[in-house]
Amino acid sequence: MAEKVKGVGLFGLIGLVVSSCIGSGVFALTGQLANVAAPGSALVAWLICGAGFLFLALSLANLGAKRPDIDGIYQYATAGFGPFSGFLSGWGYWLSAWLGNVGFATMVAQVFGSLMPGVFATETGDPNIAAIVCVSVFLWLLTFLVINGVESAAFLNAIVMVVKIASILLFILFAIFTFKAGIFTEDFWGTMGRNATVMMVSDGEVELGDVSTQVTNCILIMMWVFIGIEGATVMSKRAEKKSDVGKATIIGLIVLLVLYIGASVLPYGVMPYEELVAAPKPATITVFEAMAPGWGGTFISVAIIISVLGSWLSFTMLPAETSSGMSEDHLLPASWNKMNSKNAPRMALIIVAACTQVFLIIAFTAEDAYTFAISMCTVTIAITWAFAAAYQVKYALQNHETSQLIFGIIALLFQVVGVLFTGWGFLLLACLGYIPGFFFYSQGRKEGGITAISGSEKIAMVIISLLGVISIPLTAVGIIPVF
Repeated sequence: MAEKVKGVGLFGLIGLVVSSCIGSGVFALTGQLANVAAPGSALVAWLICGAGFLFLALSLANLGAKRPDIDGIYQYATAGFGPFSGFLSGWGYWLSAWLGNVGFATMVAQVFGSLMPGVFATETGDPNIAAIVCVSVFLWLLTFLVINGVESAAFLNAIVMVVKIASILLFILFAIFTFKAGIFTEDFWGTMGRNATVMMVSDGEVELGDVSTQVTNCILIMMWVFIGIEGATVMSKRAEKKSDVGKATIIGLIVLLVLYIGASVLPYGVMPYEELVAAPKPATITVFEAMAPGWGGTFISVAIIISVLGSWLSFTMLPAETSSGMSEDHLLPASWNKMNSKNAPRMALIIVAACTQVFLIIAFTAEDAYTFAISMCTVTIAITWAFAAAYQVKYALQNHETSQLIFGIIALLFQVVGVLFTGWGFLLLACLGYIPGFFFYSQGRKEGGITAISGSEKIAMVIISLLGVISIPLTAVGIIPVF
């Protein structure tokens, strides 16, 4: 009799959720949030985001338990609304995964600029051509490592996971001991001196606006750090107990919220607001150096590089794996699923690397390359999350599950409203990324025996394409603030 393979236990699933989510975002939160919100408003935004992702996590856990036959999060859209919806969801996930790599690359470039400003940064502190070349080398090196099967080296992920958690916890511990309540509560809601007049800092002007504006400006930044919350759900078939999937997702979410809130809110009480906003990106380096002079900045810089490269390695394979699955479902051509001798989809990986390289160059022309990259990454995966939440609503209606219906509705509203209110411009830009995808979708359907695209699919393609084209002049005139 064959030995029964033991599944992934509760702690393993929790670790999967936490490690999937923690990448570069937690290290950038300190400065990003300080630029748009006071501590009180940031805490309100965390409460809203935490609740929104809790209901998404509950929805994913429910679907994972009740539809274990579905592999890949994009297949929820296919199961609920047909192949074209599955393509929209899967292509959004594919775009998001490699756009996340652009975010990782810009973060590494910023850290290099902080460590060696004369070599990898301009006079204003922004990454220069040398930084772009350096991270481009990392991009192609990681790509060819994955092509040769390095993604199977699990010990690399284990090492990276330890570095991530240990460095964040150490940062939070130092922040607790150096925390000053007077600095933290000086203008808790950002509606006093900072809002009465425009505050001048070393690299420009900062005007927070009222509390609702501050909270709104936080949402898209915060959504980025929850990419990967679906980790335990994706692995539900391998779970030792199906009931552990929901528990792991919720516990993992709580762990993430503690880490994120500690790392992003405590610094408000460590440094004066003006210094926090003026700190070079990522601000975590400046804050840790202030807390631990002489070694703190270097320590957190090394931790960021190790953490980001680990996530970058994982995210190099994610889009290729997604496109391979879509190819098997005839949502993309069969060539996207062609494997080499190492069982890696070489063509898909090279396409991802090429797209990342082009977008990396474009991103560095943006006013804030990192924020631009992660905003594009977030709005595209929000499409996938929204389809999953919509399927949760449909499934709950079909099976008369009232509580699950409420979970799905709240999760869907959070994704749709969150993106439309905070990232509508980036969503229009993302529509441009769908235009070449429509050609590949049509080719994949033909290979699957579907010779004609339906009328409704054609209409949807035209609308999405027009929205993408509209984003070009809106970006050029500054309505969509990118450059």
